[in-house]
Amino acid sequence: MSDLHVVIAGGGLGGLALAQGLRRAGIGVAVYEKDPTPHFRNQGYRIRINPDGIDALRAVLSPEAFEVFAATAGNPGSRRDTFDHHLQLRHGQELPLVESLPGGGHLAVNRMTLRQILLSGLDDAVHYGARLTHYTTARSGTVTVHFADGSSATGDVLVGADGVNSATRQQYLPRARVVDAGLRLLYGKVPFATDEARALVPPQLLGLWTTVVGPDRRFVGLAPVQYREPMHQVSARLAPDIALSDDSDYLTCVFGARREQFPCGDDELFAMTGASLRALAMSLLEGWDPRVVEIVSRQNPATIFPVSVRTSVPIAAWETTSVTLLGDAIHAMSPANGVGANTALRDAQVLTGHLTQAAAGRPLLEALHAYEQQMLEYGFDAVRESAARGHNLIGQNPLPAAPLGFGR
Repeated sequence: MSDLHVVIAGGGLGGLALAQGLRRAGIGVAVYEKDPTPHFRNQGYRIRINPDGIDALRAVLSPEAFEVFAATAGNPGSRRDTFDHHLQLRHGQELPLVESLPGGGHLAVNRMTLRQILLSGLDDAVHYGARLTHYTTARSGTVTVHFADGSSATGDVLVGADGVNSATRQQYLPRARVVDAGLRLLYGKVPFATDEARALVPPQLLGLWTTVVGPDRRFVGLAPVQYREPMHQVSARLAPDIALSDDSDYLTCVFGARREQFPCGDDELFAMTGASLRALAMSLLEGWDPRVVEIVSRQNPATIFPVSVRTSVPIAAWETTSVTLLGDAIHAMSPANGVGANTALRDAQVLTGHLTQAAAGRPLLEALHAYEQQMLEYGFDAVRESAARGHNLIGQNPLPAAPLGFGR
């Protein structure tokens, strides 16, 4: 075991992936998550995992856990098509296949399932109900993290993996901006386990991700999650120590529009019940192909929740210290390109590699600087590409320009 100890603020996918990678490398790690339990709030449903994400998970997970991940992922193919609201194809796209990767490099996973896999073996490392209020640094470079309950934790490195509202980022890079992208999304699930439910959806809408765009750039996004075997069978066959919640096939169904398209403000929107949100979406689909309207009408109201889309504004590099950032804490992005989770997983892989070098004797700040150089390039490239696709396809606000040379 290395003497290096890493404190991670935030137990989302990126933070847990980093913890897995560090634990495998023999580096001490502790994760502090503000939520009281891993099931405290709805964090979404289906996630697309692309080649970057698959490679990252292969690197940070044990071989057994990676096999569980691959076995619980759906293989929806590589089609990413856009239709108009009469279901006429506007743009067809076949993403390249990577034959050496599961699903050709294009997988659909259930977020909770992936989270349970990433939590496996970390029971002693993940601490819940720990809301970071601030951190302090010592002359030696160690960082002490302070929590709302008065407790604290000290490490050689603090990694802020605490999401788009990152308290770490707000203290460390106070001028870094996260802006409203102008879109509001209503996420929901359509049960998809019966023949009747599957017959409801035209086959051309069951690719990797399908966007149906209507008047005023209102849109419906569709993506299936279809399991190849029950979760308990996967665990029993591959890794009995990994406990997975059973789940049934479903269709992720997202209605979205610019915020001014909604007949109410955010306060009212975010206070609505699932049934009211579904009714609101239905009222904004007048004149659409009845098959799309029927799909939206089949959403389970208990699964529907609103999201305000936000995006980071790219910034220049800062002076490296023993505090760094990962995932949405530094490069939050529109979901328009479906790469946010993959970019966070890539961060975890890259940072694990550099911290492993530090544990072997490389100067710590040199290792962290190398991580930040890589992460800022591919991370903000992903932010820009997501913003551009979101703007062109569904009317997302253009990404604001960052002042030249801006850092801390």
